[in-house]
Amino acid sequence: MKFLGRILISISLLSFAVIGLGGCETPHSGRNYAFSTRAVPLEPEWIRNGEPVEFEGELWFPADSVENLLDTEVYQVGEYKGVPIFIELTDVRPYDRIYTRFAKHKFRFFEKKG
Repeated sequence: MKFLGRILISISLLSFAVIGLGGCETPHSGRNYAFSTRAVPLEPEWIRNGEPVEFEGELWFPADSVENLLDTEVYQVGEYKGVPIFIELTDVRPYDRIYTRFAKHKFRFFEKKG
């Protein structure tokens, strides 16, 4: 009889543990990270509005795309409205593109029109 009582107590405790832990949330439950948004824009508004950069006496217009470049692949050649201007390390004058940093290893490129 004692043996049967211990088995019933063990089964009861195991059942409560399984039921209790089954209702716990993991740190990621209920969150949909695919639709997260940023509260702060990554770039200045003037870039996002398509305004050109004046660099070396010419106007450079932002593209609707970014390039993946490592920090070791670009070189800072100036600044415009407080935003650093970069070129690819291998580029020579006359430059084909200039860049602003969009995010880590992502650079928006600017091109001359016409």
